[in-house]
Amino acid sequence: MKVLVIGGGGREHAICWKLSKSPKVDELYCAPGNAGIAEVAKCVDIGVMDFEKMADFAKKEAFDLVVVGPDDPLAGGIVDVLEEKGLRVFGPRKNAAILEGSKAFSKDLMKKYGIPTAAYETFDTPEAALNYLETAPVPIVLKADGLALGKGVLICNTREEAKEGVKTLMLDKQFGHAGDRIVVEQFMTGREVSVLSFVDGKTIKIMTSAQDHKRAKDGDQGLNTGGMGTFSPSPFYTPEVDEFCKKHIYQATVDAMKAEGREFKGIIFFGLMLTADGPKVLEYNARFGDPETQVVLPRMKNDIVDVFEACVDGTLDQIDLQFEDNAAVCVVLASDGYPEHYEKGKKITGLENFKDKDGYYVFHAGSKFDAEGNILTNGGRVLGVTATGKDLKEARANAYKATEWVNFENKYMRHDIGHAIDEA
Repeated sequence: MKVLVIGGGGREHAICWKLSKSPKVDELYCAPGNAGIAEVAKCVDIGVMDFEKMADFAKKEAFDLVVVGPDDPLAGGIVDVLEEKGLRVFGPRKNAAILEGSKAFSKDLMKKYGIPTAAYETFDTPEAALNYLETAPVPIVLKADGLALGKGVLICNTREEAKEGVKTLMLDKQFGHAGDRIVVEQFMTGREVSVLSFVDGKTIKIMTSAQDHKRAKDGDQGLNTGGMGTFSPSPFYTPEVDEFCKKHIYQATVDAMKAEGREFKGIIFFGLMLTADGPKVLEYNARFGDPETQVVLPRMKNDIVDVFEACVDGTLDQIDLQFEDNAAVCVVLASDGYPEHYEKGKKITGLENFKDKDGYYVFHAGSKFDAEGNILTNGGRVLGVTATGKDLKEARANAYKATEWVNFENKYMRHDIGHAIDEA
């Protein structure tokens, strides 16, 4: 098979790595890719939002399967464009990717079909939102309706913070048009858990659980980021939680999308809050999470090609999805100053230390080659250092040990990824 992966971050590196392990894959391409992905795939310099150029390239090269990684092209309808060219694509069409593309849509869907989530209101003008906040209980959560690189969520502890948040989202347009409409949501307390799933339009198969760390600094302090690290499985995702979610959330979401004429094929990422009143949906994503993918795929036993194809063909019910009885932890090495101001172009050393070390992985999130072939930093999140172990504590110790094998100027990381493990 000849396969194209669209994207260029840590998630896509993990997907390409997993695809490279499949005996069915003869040729693997990635657009645009990065310096790490280049080790397992041929990288092509086409931007993820350049739909026509991407479609022309994919058609010309006659790929047997195209896998779309990031949220923006999915929400923008790249799957529809590629399918019009006669290509087989793994990922939801535009009318299904709205599950992530619009927070207001997803909240309305949950309300209509009785899927547990926080109480909320939606606003199209800052005046209406500010008026509502005069009497709304705090703390409260503000969410940009559209895509904002995982950062368009503001947790406001006071009324003043909430009003300032409305200004940030709707007037200052910190996240562009994503903040034209906002969702104001009840603040929920509890443990957060991420659950990824494969979906073929009617059948859903749940992957192993994970938990992300969004805040930039130790102790869950600092600004929200795209994710500073993650671990899998979550010790808080108990059989009781799993049973409840399978009954009230997972299949219910797939059925709701089908009932709305928006058949979903691809990945549904369930962001869950385990509240005192039971599990509730915090958010949906319409693709693999980043960095959750970096801990989930190394634990997956199946040939990922079989699963991708079953989702495309509507035969997922025939797949026995299996994961190793172990654990994985990913620590993100970032550029100091992320997610605000940081420098790129720093030389990365020590990557060779990961060669031929079973159970240790370094997934590139933001890297590039210079003219001499050196690998340089090229983003806020640079590398995802991942390790497995017999349990979470061993995996965490292995991951932090491996962070010492690689270096670059202004290297920054959290030192408490997986701290919740100690409380389980």
